[in-house]
Amino acid sequence: MPNATTRPKRTRRHRRTQREDAARNELVSRSLESAQQCLFSQDYGTAFVHYLLALNIAPALRDFANESFRFTLFKWADELDSLGRIQDLFDCYEQAMELFPVDEVIVNSMGEHLFRMGFRDEAAGHFYKALKLRPDFPEAKENFYRVANWLVERWHFLMLNDHGRNHKYQLAIKKAVEGGCSSVLDIGTGTGILGMCAKMAGAAEVYACELSKTMYELACEVLSANGMADSIKIVHMKSLDMEIPKDIPNRVSLVVTETVDAGLFGEGIIESLIHAWKHLLLPPPNFREPLSSPSQTGRVIPAGATVFGVAVQCHEIRRHHRLCVSSLGGLDLSVLGQIYSPVSCFADTEDSTEPYTTERLSRLRGGYIQLTQPFTALDIDFNNVQELEGLCSRELMQIRLCVTRGGILDALAVWFQLHLDQDNHLSTGPQEDTCWEQAIYPVQTPFNTVKCGDEILVEVSCKDSYLRLCCIAIVRDGHTFKMDNATKGPSKILNANPETELCSALAGLQTTQEKPDRAFMLESSEIALLNNTAYHNSFQKAMSKLLVSLKSTRRSQESDPIYVLDVSEGFSVLSLMAAQLDSDSSEDKQNSSRLVQAYSSVEKEHHQTMLRLLAKENGVLESALEFWLSHVEDDSAVLQRPSIEKLWSVIILDCIETCGLIRQKLLEKATLARCLLEDGGQIFPERIVIHGMLVESDTLLLESAVQGREPTLGFNIAPFINQFTVPVHMFLDLSTLECTHLSEPIELFALDLMNNTANYTDKEVKVQVSTSGKVTAIPFWYQIHLDSEQSVSTYSEDSHWKQAAVVLQQPLVVSRGEWVRLSIRLHKSSISITAVKQE
Repeated sequence: MPNATTRPKRTRRHRRTQREDAARNELVSRSLESAQQCLFSQDYGTAFVHYLLALNIAPALRDFANESFRFTLFKWADELDSLGRIQDLFDCYEQAMELFPVDEVIVNSMGEHLFRMGFRDEAAGHFYKALKLRPDFPEAKENFYRVANWLVERWHFLMLNDHGRNHKYQLAIKKAVEGGCSSVLDIGTGTGILGMCAKMAGAAEVYACELSKTMYELACEVLSANGMADSIKIVHMKSLDMEIPKDIPNRVSLVVTETVDAGLFGEGIIESLIHAWKHLLLPPPNFREPLSSPSQTGRVIPAGATVFGVAVQCHEIRRHHRLCVSSLGGLDLSVLGQIYSPVSCFADTEDSTEPYTTERLSRLRGGYIQLTQPFTALDIDFNNVQELEGLCSRELMQIRLCVTRGGILDALAVWFQLHLDQDNHLSTGPQEDTCWEQAIYPVQTPFNTVKCGDEILVEVSCKDSYLRLCCIAIVRDGHTFKMDNATKGPSKILNANPETELCSALAGLQTTQEKPDRAFMLESSEIALLNNTAYHNSFQKAMSKLLVSLKSTRRSQESDPIYVLDVSEGFSVLSLMAAQLDSDSSEDKQNSSRLVQAYSSVEKEHHQTMLRLLAKENGVLESALEFWLSHVEDDSAVLQRPSIEKLWSVIILDCIETCGLIRQKLLEKATLARCLLEDGGQIFPERIVIHGMLVESDTLLLESAVQGREPTLGFNIAPFINQFTVPVHMFLDLSTLECTHLSEPIELFALDLMNNTANYTDKEVKVQVSTSGKVTAIPFWYQIHLDSEQSVSTYSEDSHWKQAAVVLQQPLVVSRGEWVRLSIRLHKSSISITAVKQE
């Protein structure tokens, strides 16, 4: 009987299942217990394995164990990161996200690791996914805003909002396509706007390439939204890697591109156009055969460019690239010799990043003075491949500039005019209403004063595909004064008359002291910090007052030294200033009367060398200043006791980033620092007050988001690129920002680094409108209180800090006399502000 034979089988399976369930439950229970024991002994790797086993076997326990699993994952990931086991770290996160695919905290943490390792595109994807899972997740929102600044730089918004620029490109492309250029390649397509212009003009075939993964994906969305996904082929690669017929079927008759930066060649346009002419473009027109069809020949838009320049005096440029003070907070700086920034036009300069930096001359604080008439530095024809190939090998061109106004030669400012075709041109000049900045070639040599009638000798070259303009000499009264590279020591004087040269040398020996033949490189922000005398003088006064108080306690009790720790980012002389104050006040510098033991957290070897030289020159004993990172095992845990049984007397925190934002994890660092202070110890600064005002600024709107379809020629681009809009703008100079002040400055928020109970996370402030208008943003800055008497503003004239601004999502129309209620929230180090009219 069939039923009789099958029932016992089901029973055996049922019993076996019961035994298997019991064994599985036992394994899960033991694994969870082992995981807890491993956590207790800080064996995070083994704990992670036990959790993986238990939660894969028993998925129903995932919610129960979620918090413990997260903790274990994050601890194990940090350990793997410190050991350099990057692949293992990523494998762990992949396993974790298989278990918890919709856990926004794990997804966000994975993004943070990717961002720190330089995988910004991938990090952005994880932050974006975390925000989709939980739109109000503040950590993911802050991270996404941070990475958005890297992936979609602010100039994208300005450029897309520049209707004049877009329209001229459209006219040039339309003219070329209607003239017979039927196949088009858009190199560096960005949002795809130029490729869409070609398709709208009637091009039969349109291709585009984009290297950035983020911009490639964005362009694909834009093409779909504009109904061109099937008619424009876009590839995610560099044009240099494109091949025929692998990537595009045939050579094209037109290449359109705007892969240019403020210095024209910095984004590699020369290399990409040489490659395009050789491998992707049809041959150029043969003027011996004037009847050849445009569809059978190749051309480039832009067709060429002309580069212009002018010599300028500008204090704002000077203080970022040259040390302008000889002493600082009681320290004599002359022993350091020449200090220069990494920006150098000399191709052989070590550690040099680029030969120029960029500035919008019209927005520089204090303005600038033209010392010469504008000059033409270079003409280039992008449709001449021989000229492109010969650009980097051509001989140095020397230009003589006549000085029309005496002053200090701080830089050469450079801009260009793009010749899209014979009729359409775009200028990036400082007087133009343009989205472009200008290239700045700073002059960093000590000999830089010019008089009216002098001549400046400028060398122009294109070595390593960068346009380089170098001031090499000044000619005065027939004599040539050579301007050597700052890294190669002091200037030499070349003279046509040997007797005059000898007399000058002898006179120099008699009247000048020998200066050290040294040169050190600092970041431009570090040089600007050293030039901020008000900040250092205020710090000197505050530190001196505190040391007097602490010393009186020490002498009465004969206790430990005064331990001072400076954990500032980058190069800082504050620890040395503390040691020097003690040295000045000590009667016998060689004995135990020295009470201050200072520690600096500078890490770079040349920073340590500079501090040692300064210490020796300023009478500070070598033993009075030590480098803290040599005393700690883990560089990531800088805030530790000076020794097991000791505490710090002073901890100096670097609170505000140069860009105008509060440093990340500042409050966490302050909390830890307070725990490491002795009674009567001090954190510098002790308090930070955030100030702000209401402004109307079209400039900030244009830099924050694409303003509808009109500037982008009717194409639907704004909703896609505006996903990367960030509410807080950095690196602003409020003194030159084009805006209307709609209120007086007001205190927005305060942070007490010495008393955490006085802090809060949310605050509401009422602001009265002083001028009618449209509130578009709230710029903010800081008053940094070192103690109860000494403070400095990040909005002062000599501040090395910039300001920042919160741009409102919806502008607020206000009338004079009305009140606006601002709701301010500080989450970790990220500030957010909303504004509504007070009824």
